[in-house]
Amino acid sequence: MSRPLALFAIGLVFGGAAGFVVAAGNGVTFEGHDHNDPAQHGSGESHAEMTSHDHAAAVNLPAGENAPGLEVKLTKDPMAGWNLQVMPQNFRFSPENASKQDVDGEGHAHVYINGTKLGRLYGNWLHIGELPKGDVEVKVSLNANSHSALLVDGALVEASVTVQVD
Repeated sequence: MSRPLALFAIGLVFGGAAGFVVAAGNGVTFEGHDHNDPAQHGSGESHAEMTSHDHAAAVNLPAGENAPGLEVKLTKDPMAGWNLQVMPQNFRFSPENASKQDVDGEGHAHVYINGTKLGRLYGNWLHIGELPKGDVEVKVSLNANSHSALLVDGALVEASVTVQVD
């Protein structure tokens, strides 16, 4: 092994070890937190805590006639799977602004099957393949451009439907 390569390898080992020691000394752990749990993303945090959080802060809009709302409908597809219709009110899907600055009333949706995130949605319709047997909850939440949870007067803007799958 050449001398520069050996020194590089030694630096990686000792640098990594030093990084772990510094992280542990500052209370950093590997546990992290659940990104699917809205309670860990803004529901009980102050504005200062939310803006200092590593992830996008929740966007809380006031209630009123212009506040975003959401309805969902799930129907069995005649061929296979299910068709999810997402009907937002006072909200515009804006895929062109994904991961950019928040604008009140625009963004995208997140779709969950039995609490597990299926993915993002940038329109009113989504075809979902076969669902697991039994009671299945399909939930949709509205999210701001920055992927922040969208709230109205502190309540998540979300809707769900439960179907029995045989």
